[in-house]
Amino acid sequence: MLAPTKRVILISGANRGIGRAVAQALYEQGYALSLGGRDLASLKAMSADWDETRIHIARYDAQDWATHRAWTDAAVARFGRIDGLVNNAGMHSAITLRAPDEAVLDAIWAVNCKGPLSLIHCALPHLEASGAGRIVNIASMSGKRVRNDAVAYNMTKHAMVALTHAARRISWDKGVRATALCPSFVPTDMTAASNAMNRQDMTQPGDLAQLVATVLALPNNASVAELLVNCRLEDTL
Repeated sequence: MLAPTKRVILISGANRGIGRAVAQALYEQGYALSLGGRDLASLKAMSADWDETRIHIARYDAQDWATHRAWTDAAVARFGRIDGLVNNAGMHSAITLRAPDEAVLDAIWAVNCKGPLSLIHCALPHLEASGAGRIVNIASMSGKRVRNDAVAYNMTKHAMVALTHAARRISWDKGVRATALCPSFVPTDMTAASNAMNRQDMTQPGDLAQLVATVLALPNNASVAELLVNCRLEDTL
């Protein structure tokens, strides 16, 4: 397994939900972290008691590609390297085929697909230079099968799985490994309005964080392409 010491991981949307749990777990394991998001005050408050030599905070807006390059450049200026990228920032939409909304579709596509693609592009040279660069895309079980009418969300999460495989292929020979983490229900803000199941029965963010940590630490010859995590029986998988 790869040791976390001196390894630098970028995490988007780290101020809440799965992203926050991932940041906490990786910090406790000894990684240096660059946290990106739109709510900088929240990120600063979250990491206020952490070792400032291992923390960097930058603005990341999925719909503003200039922030992607600025973030990766600033992280390299701070730490001298990038060893991993966790694309966690995302949004949900309940729009269906019976009630499409072009503006909402454009927004969710920008956040869930175009943003991660751009961020991978910006970080890729540094991940390749690492020799053991890691990309973890927080996708969804909705990217593997469709069990509801939320067409925009389902489409973007399927696309994120495809993006993961594209990232695996392009820099495999330079040691970059990419994983699509596909959880089902998780008790975060995104599922706050869901009544599909009790929140205590959902997969917990902290458990997903440990899986992210494991994937980041796996050596180059033990790569996981897709990691499906469910809190209930799936008859179709």
